[in-house]
Amino acid sequence: MLTTTFGALADPTRLAIVGRLSRGEATMGELAEPHRITPPAMTKHVRVLVDAGLVRRRRVGRTVVCTLRPEAISEVESWLGDLTSYWNSTVDRLEELLREDDDGH
Repeated sequence: MLTTTFGALADPTRLAIVGRLSRGEATMGELAEPHRITPPAMTKHVRVLVDAGLVRRRRVGRTVVCTLRPEAISEVESWLGDLTSYWNSTVDRLEELLREDDDGH
């Protein structure tokens, strides 16, 4: 799942779409506007995000409305938290070793 998620987020337009949706739902037109891309291009970008499980879309009359799926973002956040903990402990251990080395000389 994370590979698909990060693959979807690797594109700057899709990353911007997720950023916009983090502030609330939006129509396809609202999502396309700042990017100056065609409706078919926006549809493709949103489809990738939907397939990755990041975005949900629904029809309201003739309008397609998109929302962010917070549970998908939570998985990414959890993974990043684990990675951050690993690097923090690695840096802490390195600092300890450097202090020990300084004290020994």
